[in-house]
Amino acid sequence: QVHVAESGGGLVPPGGSLRLSCVASGSRASDAALDWYRQPPGGQREWIASVSAGGGGDYADPVKGRFSISRDNAKNTVYLQMNVLKFEDTAVYYCNAVVHTGNMDPVSYWGQGTQVTVSS
Repeated sequence: QVHVAESGGGLVPPGGSLRLSCVASGSRASDAALDWYRQPPGGQREWIASVSAGGGGDYADPVKGRFSISRDNAKNTVYLQMNVLKFEDTAVYYCNAVVHTGNMDPVSYWGQGTQVTVSS
């Protein structure tokens, strides 16, 4: 129902910036919530950002003040602007599309991830 594709990762020095993109397609893409997660090397997958009501963003504590999420509903695309990157931000970043259908449990669709490496 939803195909998710992330892009924009790469190698960046500490203090640098990257912008990730997540494009959702498919029959339910237009009403899917698109959230960002990441999984550091050897670590657990963790939620980092979601679009909040009114177009703002909700963020996990480690990225507050540095990352910014936005969504273009017309394009079924969500962006993650990452600034002042730290070594600890090194991770595979995933986009998750969540679809609600009637009274059924929500269904998640995951992208393949995009690697962000912060290194000097």
